[in-house]
Amino acid sequence: MGGQPMFILAEDSQRTRGEDAQSSNIQAGKAIAESVRTTLGPRGMDKMLVSDDGDVVITNDGATILDKMDIEHPAAQMIVEVAETQEEEVGDGTTTASVLAGRLLAQAEDLLEDDVHPTTIVEGYHEASALALEAVEEMTLDEELDDDLLQKVTETSMTGKGTGDVDAEALAETVVAAVRAVESEDGVDRENVTVRTQTGASSSATELVEGVIADEEPLHEDMPRSVEDATVAVLDVDLEIREANIDAEYDITDVDQLNQAIEAEQSELRGYAETLSEAGIDVAFVTGDVEDTVASYLAEFGVLAFDSISDDDAGAIARATGAKTLGSVDDLDSDDFGHADRVRVERFAGDDLVFVEGGAAAEAVTVLARGGTEHVADELERALNDALDVATAALDSGGVVPGAGASEIAIADHIRSGSAGIEGRKQLAVEAFADAMDVIPRTLAENTGMDPIDALVDLRSRHEEEGVAGLISEGQTGHVGDPVEYGILDPAAVKREAVESATEAATMIVRIDDVISSS
Repeated sequence: MGGQPMFILAEDSQRTRGEDAQSSNIQAGKAIAESVRTTLGPRGMDKMLVSDDGDVVITNDGATILDKMDIEHPAAQMIVEVAETQEEEVGDGTTTASVLAGRLLAQAEDLLEDDVHPTTIVEGYHEASALALEAVEEMTLDEELDDDLLQKVTETSMTGKGTGDVDAEALAETVVAAVRAVESEDGVDRENVTVRTQTGASSSATELVEGVIADEEPLHEDMPRSVEDATVAVLDVDLEIREANIDAEYDITDVDQLNQAIEAEQSELRGYAETLSEAGIDVAFVTGDVEDTVASYLAEFGVLAFDSISDDDAGAIARATGAKTLGSVDDLDSDDFGHADRVRVERFAGDDLVFVEGGAAAEAVTVLARGGTEHVADELERALNDALDVATAALDSGGVVPGAGASEIAIADHIRSGSAGIEGRKQLAVEAFADAMDVIPRTLAENTGMDPIDALVDLRSRHEEEGVAGLISEGQTGHVGDPVEYGILDPAAVKREAVESATEAATMIVRIDDVISSS
């Protein structure tokens, strides 16, 4: 049979084609990017997100905002994925990547209206992206990442975020100490740094603990709350009466038989405690359930024990202490145990926390973030995690670049210079990419209280004269200066990832000319 191809769709299917599909997708992407644009920079604003259940989150973290938003449009969801990718890869720059992706779409929209083919736009954007990465390499500082420079990087990442009554400088010292504690010749083991929050004190009470912390309380009130030079066991078992593998009934005809049965159970339960004690275990972390009777025997033997430990906490404790996770209490071997200088239980606002410190546990560290309210503690946790990721990226992924919009100005300038060697309409797309990069310094200027056009002109002029120029926020406004002199620095990896992920999302959306959806 001849004729045109036939599409067979369900009656409730909807189809959007051509310019309508492109326009719808671009508008959705732009809208999502615009929703986080005002959070960018040290003077960025916060968003209050309220769920259907009434749960409230207050933050200016781009990844958190986009994650909590109820987004249905598929193109808009792709911008969310940009933020997610940025967060997973480098831990910071999510707002920058999202805003840049939105601006790339806006520039593409203008090109489409001028009859530039989507494929041409895509090719131009990819060439511009390569030029942008060249500019990042040229902007990367040659200085060695010592503690002072690393502290400036982490402080920059936290400036403008909710940190309670403690400034970013003090927190940056804690972050640098944490990262250095887990650094080795192979780099920074980010998994060995944990942030744990606890309300009941101001943010200034935030501290670095050389070890791990778990939200657990001792199984028995008579157990010790502090153990020095502790031998630690991590057990993935249940310490309770074993169940028979077959269905069986026991016919008990007198009291003696009942007493014998009870004694047998007590003997089995006491046996668990004796086994652990005789093996030299001082502290036991059990992922399963521990019978109350076993707990009382363990207390009698002076063993500190915890049960129902989560897999994450059990893994962290095992890694920190050098213990192996054991699936049985039979044939215990001291080589499978871990060690800590001290295991202590502290009470905070009615909740017990167990600290596993020193010794082998010093290979892992925990930042105990304090906050007067849950909202403050949660936002502080996000800021600290971003700072830890930023410090890790700076150390492991290739240095730092000037912040405060200076890198974006340099990228845009480099792309415009490179566009002269590109022929045809593709040059328009390359130049559009350079214009899109300006959205970052423009937004920083707006959020700082400066005129964005004047600020952009001053930035370009100073960059041309001195090679580096950023927007320095001071008081209620800002001025153009050298961000390196002010200690405003970003990891080069953050800039590279933002350019790559934003370009990928924008080009994917621009190429779509047909949207078919079904209910």
